[in-house]
Amino acid sequence: MILTRMTTGKPAPILDCCGQFTKTDIEWMRYALGLAGCAVEQDEVPVGAIVVQQDKVIGEGWNRPVSTNDPTAHAEIVAMRAAAQQLGNYRLSGTTLYVTLEPCLMCAGAMIHARIGRLVFGAHDPKRGAVNSTTHAFETRGLNHRLEVCGGVLEQDCADCLQRFFRARRG
Repeated sequence: MILTRMTTGKPAPILDCCGQFTKTDIEWMRYALGLAGCAVEQDEVPVGAIVVQQDKVIGEGWNRPVSTNDPTAHAEIVAMRAAAQQLGNYRLSGTTLYVTLEPCLMCAGAMIHARIGRLVFGAHDPKRGAVNSTTHAFETRGLNHRLEVCGGVLEQDCADCLQRFFRARRG
């Protein structure tokens, strides 16, 4: 189920798309998976993200906290920073953020502050996912912005990418 943007103060449940995502969502998620491969090349956890506006990528990134010594350099943050630079505005209204892994609490908060219009994620993160796995960040009362959320797009492909990476590290 795809959620619609809320204008009321009531939190909405965040649910998976249940297969209700579009061909475009799948294509953009494949792009994000390609960026996750860039993370692997830098021995980073393979997460890729893009910010799309009007069917054009305006920001992209992959996990870089280890290589940059920056704990905030998650794929989502890197992509949002690039998009904000591209637009010349820290507000990213009307954009969609695609990411291969359910965002953590830090990234969810940044999406709210940036006014991302829609989030599409791949695999769920049962340890750190802040959309619906460990917490429900977007349901927090009093937020002045709500996002549309679609989870589980190419979920198995995204999960396999992460599993291969961690299996190889365990050797």
